[in-house]
Amino acid sequence: MKLLTKIWVIPVLLVVWEFAARAVGNTDFPPPTTIVAAMYELWFSGPASRIFLTDDAIDNILPSLGRMFGGWILAALIGIIAGMLLGRSRTATDYVDPLIEFGRSLPPPLLIPVFLVLQAGLHSPYGVLITQLATIVFGVVWPVLLNSIDGARAIDRTYTETATVFNLTRFQRLRVVVLPAASPKIFAGLRLSLSLALILMVLTELIGGSDGIGYQLLQAQRSFDGAAVWATITLLGILGYVVNSLFVLAERRVLVWHRQATRNP
Repeated sequence: MKLLTKIWVIPVLLVVWEFAARAVGNTDFPPPTTIVAAMYELWFSGPASRIFLTDDAIDNILPSLGRMFGGWILAALIGIIAGMLLGRSRTATDYVDPLIEFGRSLPPPLLIPVFLVLQAGLHSPYGVLITQLATIVFGVVWPVLLNSIDGARAIDRTYTETATVFNLTRFQRLRVVVLPAASPKIFAGLRLSLSLALILMVLTELIGGSDGIGYQLLQAQRSFDGAAVWATITLLGILGYVVNSLFVLAERRVLVWHRQATRNP
């Protein structure tokens, strides 16, 4: 019953959209049934042996997900490691803080030409992929880095004093004390960065890609295929919702101890 009270507005909006779109009769504003049919035809009408994925799905959706998660994982590792180290050293943070503020203020899509020039000098056959990953990592790393720094700084002195009593090494302190205590902040940054990774993945494919969901969206727009454009937008929305929901489930499972510790008696 609670679920119905939360989602009842969705079928109502879809019905209103269906009738409104059919009344207008504009190909740039197709009804939901047409969009679903386009999604099925484009990506989910393949053989059962491939989980009903079409060639377009395998050639575009899977590479996009690989780039998104690859860039996000790299940014997460860089942000967490650097954030833990900087957060425990105020002197180091004071030195690099101007660089962090400057870097996070730069719009990542504007750096795509710079990355293209840099990778051209490397003469790598994976130049476009390197550029796309570099753009995603650069745009995604800041929420993780800043939240990791904040989390490492805000550790209760009781924890650090206990670590001193037990004569833990610096590495042991980071692993046993600092990282667990900062994990709620870190997960907040990771969740925000995951949404940014999806956005930047689409942008890099729109600007310089030769495959992927963003590239497919661009091709549909150039061919004036309104149903395919809306189908791609809908797919991106569904992917964003599913990825965020899975992350929330993982976060709740990993941070169950934190919820229990902060629960009011």
